[in-house]
Amino acid sequence: MSLNEALIRKISKLKNEPEWMLEKRLKGLKLFKKTKLPTWGPSLKELDFNKLNYYTDSNTPETSSWKKVPKKIKKTFDKLGIPEAEQKVLSGVGAQWDSNVIYHSIKESLVKQGIIFENMDTALKKYPELVKKYFMTIIPISEHKFTMLHAAVWSGGTFIYIPKNVKVDLPLQSYFRMNSQRGGQFEHTLIILDEGAELHYIEGCSSPNYTENSLHAGCVEIYQHPNSKMRYSSIENWSKNVYNLNTKRSLVKENAKIEWVTGNLGSKVAMVYPSSILIGENAKSESLGIAFANKNQNQDIGAKAIHLAPNTSSIIKSKSLSINGGISTYRGLVLISKNAKNSKSTVKCDALILDKKSVSKTYPTIKQENNESECTHEATVGKIGEEEIFYLMSRGLTEEQATHLIVNGFISPIVKALPLEYALELNKLIEMEIEE
Repeated sequence: MSLNEALIRKISKLKNEPEWMLEKRLKGLKLFKKTKLPTWGPSLKELDFNKLNYYTDSNTPETSSWKKVPKKIKKTFDKLGIPEAEQKVLSGVGAQWDSNVIYHSIKESLVKQGIIFENMDTALKKYPELVKKYFMTIIPISEHKFTMLHAAVWSGGTFIYIPKNVKVDLPLQSYFRMNSQRGGQFEHTLIILDEGAELHYIEGCSSPNYTENSLHAGCVEIYQHPNSKMRYSSIENWSKNVYNLNTKRSLVKENAKIEWVTGNLGSKVAMVYPSSILIGENAKSESLGIAFANKNQNQDIGAKAIHLAPNTSSIIKSKSLSINGGISTYRGLVLISKNAKNSKSTVKCDALILDKKSVSKTYPTIKQENNESECTHEATVGKIGEEEIFYLMSRGLTEEQATHLIVNGFISPIVKALPLEYALELNKLIEMEIEE
């Protein structure tokens, strides 16, 4: 599918978008065309933009009833456990298939509190001024080549607004399924927490395995007003033909807090660095992340904390596993500006290598621009030793069971931060990867 102005205008016309959104799309396309691929991370030379499908319409209208979802699509989401999870532990669910959201529902009690939980395309129609105020302001269109591409071809995603002092007890979730061959998925997530609001939002992602490359280049923007609390949990399990080049960022005002809990298991190449801009005094950020790199996988994962106000604090904890020649990399940034006096940051990176072929790398960047703040960094790299395996096997475990036990202990801080159902899913996915 040719990426040109005609395609961009077609997407915008299909969605019946306002002129200002079309202008953003065209700006993104123009910048994308003249910007080179980044060269500082994993190689992207096998990613052929001329072979990707930038917009794949499922021809399935959005519904709030699973019964109205086509059987083939519903069967996939049933296997993923989305309808069951909605009934048991969630306040609302959005489900996207390729370029369009096909299911969206929220509990009536939340609607009565003024909470907005919509598909991004729907939100643009219902709340155009609110979307215009925030859309691609935390993540500028010109940030890098893939935010430019995202601005040009974005489709679907999630829009959430939580009113002042409203606390959502059960999480909201969106699930993104890229199902087409040579697919491109570019969903946009925009979350706005008013003063004193609280939310836990969960994103899940997956795709079937194809021989040709696919691309995921979504954007997540979280705007937090003073005293708000946000937890963003994500398990990204894209198939091993997918380039996962996702951009996630939160703007955190005074006394607000953001928690990122992320698991990256699938994809051929992943470059994901959830970022917190601590713009208000006493703002806090905590990032917990795990990456699993198997054969022919390059997981370049990390986090960023930008301290721009006094008395701010950040914690970054990153864990990585490598097996069968996989490459895992921690790449992060902590910036403590001149104005961020009395601020604190802690970075801890742990890597576990499961064989002699695999690789683990660490690229921490720390910029401290005042002498009245504290910043620490700690990194460890280890292998599963024969002595540990032998000890556990002497207690009746098989070698495979012993390996699973050691790995589960290693990732336990991340697992404990997830809701039970998703913690079980993460453990199961990692066990499956080890057994391959």
